[in-house]
Amino acid sequence: MKLDYLVFGTNNLNSAIQFYDALFEDTELKQVFSTDRMTFWQCDDFTFAVAKPFNGESATHGNGTMMGLNVASESEVKRLYHLALKLGGTSEGEPGPRGPKYSAYIRDPNNNKIVFSV
Repeated sequence: MKLDYLVFGTNNLNSAIQFYDALFEDTELKQVFSTDRMTFWQCDDFTFAVAKPFNGESATHGNGTMMGLNVASESEVKRLYHLALKLGGTSEGEPGPRGPKYSAYIRDPNNNKIVFSV
């Protein structure tokens, strides 16, 4: 079994689209579909989306919930970490070794936690 897709809720779809379009610009994830409620980025093995909650209530981040993205190299971990900060994300842990991985942690503008690791 493997992860198929992940969806983060957002209260500002346009802002989330701008953040993830720029963050994923030089990666294999490409925007493939968008509606007035949801936008999808996809690569061969994974789909990511941001969405306004279906029930119409406010989106909230999950405490302890995190999306982990495996990237190609330590330099890509650093690049994505610094790009995310430049795009309005916040740091949750600078790039560096953590156990058997080299990782960096950020939160997107909606406070969702993301780790880039190799």
